[in-house]
Amino acid sequence: MDTLKAIIGGLCLFAAVGCTPGTQKTAEQETAKAADKSDVVVENIMTRRSIRQYETRAVNRDTMQIILNCGINAPNGQNKQSWEVRVVDNPEFINGLTDIYKQKNPKVAEDPSFRNIFRNAPTVAFIANDPSYGFSQVDCGLLGANMVLSAWSMGIGSCCLGSPVGLLKSPEAAAYLERLGFSEGYELLYCIAFGYPAETPEAKPRMQEKVRFVD
Repeated sequence: MDTLKAIIGGLCLFAAVGCTPGTQKTAEQETAKAADKSDVVVENIMTRRSIRQYETRAVNRDTMQIILNCGINAPNGQNKQSWEVRVVDNPEFINGLTDIYKQKNPKVAEDPSFRNIFRNAPTVAFIANDPSYGFSQVDCGLLGANMVLSAWSMGIGSCCLGSPVGLLKSPEAAAYLERLGFSEGYELLYCIAFGYPAETPEAKPRMQEKVRFVD
């Protein structure tokens, strides 16, 4: 009987400790911490801007690796991971490609702020897709979204670009496309300029009327 009383008393004590204000406060703190994290994510998304002027210094490769890791952890159809990414921070590559662009478009040289075709960015990620998989372009878009958002969270600006793709697919730039070394069958889809922002653009208005709930 004494043993039974001791067990019951111990259980009651355990229950009382489990419901103490201190324990409840910890749970509340955890909830608040989760809410804070949510706020940080939302703020990062809402404050991100496309940057078109950059400082000359390249993004550190360790930092770029974090950005790439975030990119490849994006959701993708059937886990096919139907993308490939090549990162270039070599001025010789960027300047050489820019020279070809200037030969085709000599007027750009008249702009004193023009340094290269990647909005003057010192680091560029080239993204290719596997067209044999019909969802691969969506996968590449999700990958890029993760990359630009993670970059912004670390103070690195970005801009998604399509125009350099046409140049890279031209005969004059064939050697540069080959240097990217994409696997057979993969096609260059778009590129993302990365760098430390040299501007603070305002947000452009969004068309809220294009989004609605359906009852």
